[in-house]
Amino acid sequence: MKALRKLQRGPGNVEVVEIPSPAPKEGEVLVEVKYAGICGTDIHILHDLYPKARPPVTLGHEFCGVVTQLGPQVTGWRTGDRVTVDTAASFCGLCQFCKAGQTQLCNQRVGYGSSTDGGFASLVTVREGALHRLPDHLSFQEGAICEPLACAAHAVMEVSSVVPGIWVLITGPGTIGLCALQVAKAMRAKVIITGTQRDEERLKVAERLGADHCLQINPQDSLPFISQLTGGDGADIAFECSGNANAVKDCLAALRKGGEMIQVGLFGHPILSNYDDIVLKEIHLKGTFGHNRGNWVKAINLLETRKVNLQLLVSGEFPLSRWPEGFRLFEKGAGLKYLLYPIKQ
Repeated sequence: MKALRKLQRGPGNVEVVEIPSPAPKEGEVLVEVKYAGICGTDIHILHDLYPKARPPVTLGHEFCGVVTQLGPQVTGWRTGDRVTVDTAASFCGLCQFCKAGQTQLCNQRVGYGSSTDGGFASLVTVREGALHRLPDHLSFQEGAICEPLACAAHAVMEVSSVVPGIWVLITGPGTIGLCALQVAKAMRAKVIITGTQRDEERLKVAERLGADHCLQINPQDSLPFISQLTGGDGADIAFECSGNANAVKDCLAALRKGGEMIQVGLFGHPILSNYDDIVLKEIHLKGTFGHNRGNWVKAINLLETRKVNLQLLVSGEFPLSRWPEGFRLFEKGAGLKYLLYPIKQ
């Protein structure tokens, strides 16, 4: 079968190659991949900037498909089931984090698409516990974006203190930011989302998804506007989803005293920021990373109850052979989510 693989360390070294079709072992299922989403992690692996990658490995950790074969000891699933897949290929199950259900923090966690073969292929074997049933009304394109939604569910529903009626600021209207917007709205918060001039189209999508206010960021105009909206106090909670140092400054400036900032986006390098703002305003600063099974359950429930729209986040799809086009569009920030689908055999 064809698979998009990182063949060895170093920048580049990513190609579509022929590899043997996998077979499920005990406790595993074989999934025929329908769609897989391109993520920033895939770009980092392409440029050899992701230390957890273990080449040679098939890329792709946001994927969905159909169960085609059951390994020994698998129960509760049948061939033909439509599924989306958790990114955790394995974790120790014994550490304090695993015992608390926080498997995303396990030091022994291994991820699909970086440390073991992922979904940029026709077929992939996954552990039974990584499967989640797709709601009947959901397309496979949307199924491939369940993973970013699970990340947003973790950040908004578990890490933060969002409650109905508060003001939430989201910086960065990318896929994660727009998922966080929808989760916060489902929790009946009032949401302000900001972006730069190049985010104009993304902010239009944010408006369609229910944002109360969509702003092109300009500190001289937007920060006074946020202050006015919130009665002079500032936003209650800020989710920094862009991974941009200037957005961190904006979040700290826009938050009320005693507010909460959740860092979602990754910077990839050290940044400069004014920590005095955190002290003087008694801001609660938290990080959020990935997701666990509980977050997936919440994300799927949001989809089942139609409180989230993922279709608007799909900007295009390409066959596996045209992966460079999808990677290039994603890397330059055009559109939102690009999907790859396997080459037909």
